[in-house]
Amino acid sequence: MSAADARLRRVNVFRDGRPASAAPSPVPPAAPGPRPGESPRVSRARLAELRGPGVRPRPLDARALAALAANPGCRRRALLDGAGVDKGALAQALGSPAAYGRSQFAIVRGNAFEARVKSDGGTDLLRLLHERLAPGTPPPAPEEVATPDLSAAGPEGRTARTALALREATAAGGWALLDHPMLAVEVAGSPAYVEPDAVVVHPDGSWTVVEIKSFPMIDGSADAAKVGAAARQAAVYVLALEPVARHTAARTGRPVHVRDRALLVCPKDFSNLPTAAAVDVRKQLATTRRQLARLTRVEEIAEALPPETTFDLRLADDGRTATRPPEELAQAVEAVGAAYVPECLAACELAFHCRGRSREDGAVEALGRGVRGELGSLRTVEEVLAAAGAGEDPADPEAERDPAVAALRRAAALRAEALAGAAVPAPRAKEPGCR
Repeated sequence: MSAADARLRRVNVFRDGRPASAAPSPVPPAAPGPRPGESPRVSRARLAELRGPGVRPRPLDARALAALAANPGCRRRALLDGAGVDKGALAQALGSPAAYGRSQFAIVRGNAFEARVKSDGGTDLLRLLHERLAPGTPPPAPEEVATPDLSAAGPEGRTARTALALREATAAGGWALLDHPMLAVEVAGSPAYVEPDAVVVHPDGSWTVVEIKSFPMIDGSADAAKVGAAARQAAVYVLALEPVARHTAARTGRPVHVRDRALLVCPKDFSNLPTAAAVDVRKQLATTRRQLARLTRVEEIAEALPPETTFDLRLADDGRTATRPPEELAQAVEAVGAAYVPECLAACELAFHCRGRSREDGAVEALGRGVRGELGSLRTVEEVLAAAGAGEDPADPEAERDPAVAALRRAAALRAEALAGAAVPAPRAKEPGCR
């Protein structure tokens, strides 16, 4: 669903058979090295050092990937997400905890609604998919829909099992419903694993991403911001499915493509009954692909850090209390450059810490991307105030060379003129005071 379509009347959410070698090679083949001019991938040992000894990496989800792609210039988030650092716990230890997140009630409600949608072998889900993406054709019977088992050990195993299930379902030429498949997408040189709610394989070889959300769709309309967030998440899943589709097409000989219209399933009105809309994610897909390509690779960021840098919280025996001094932890965090913008407050756990540092430095980025773009080469609030030069002629040669300076001085002159002519109103007589 494009930005124009996002209103929906208010928001119209509209085994490999290759023979074995006769004699196995006594020496396993060496792993391929880096390409010429390309730095080696950052080692897992270095990422473990950044997290701290014994700390398990925190996996990325599509929501975090979409937020990361929205701010590709933030090296701090790219490194912390690539290393699997728990940014929420890090912000808590720094004294700037995040003030957002899903409530437990919303999580329970969302899980219950998702189970309702996928019950009976996904009968309701396939019916909704037909109504929105293939109107006029009968939905498949439950016994015609394959539901492969995707369980495996670890994210790598689940990713491989998902790819195999997609290949087998596509080769079979029937319907298949993959419940919570695991997909991999490269983010800043490191693999990230994402898990869509479902992926449907069509008989024609196409695949559809399904997003199930607990916010309501009232009279065919939904909240524009929530629909946009769902579209960005679906775009991440489509991006992760594309290389799998290319590999499947090469192995099966069938044309395979990932549909650029995802199915968004929500509660209908104020009930728990599901309804759905097709969401065009082409714009979000192009943006996400471009922004992820712009991310600085994790190894480049890690190589620029002092060797002793670590984000280890040194948790106490309870596994929750950080014992590392906040000043030492803040020094490690500040060793990585950040690109704070106000939008970070709704997408990053470290936003309050970065906002505080940005305000201390007087960075104009704290005022928003729009203001930053209008100010040109002026990088701090002090520079802006000095360039405004209240009372100076906005048409002097220096101002003419920089349009931002001319606009600031003109605004300062207008402000001074307005304040000079403002009269303080006299108090009204015989007016009862406030009680």
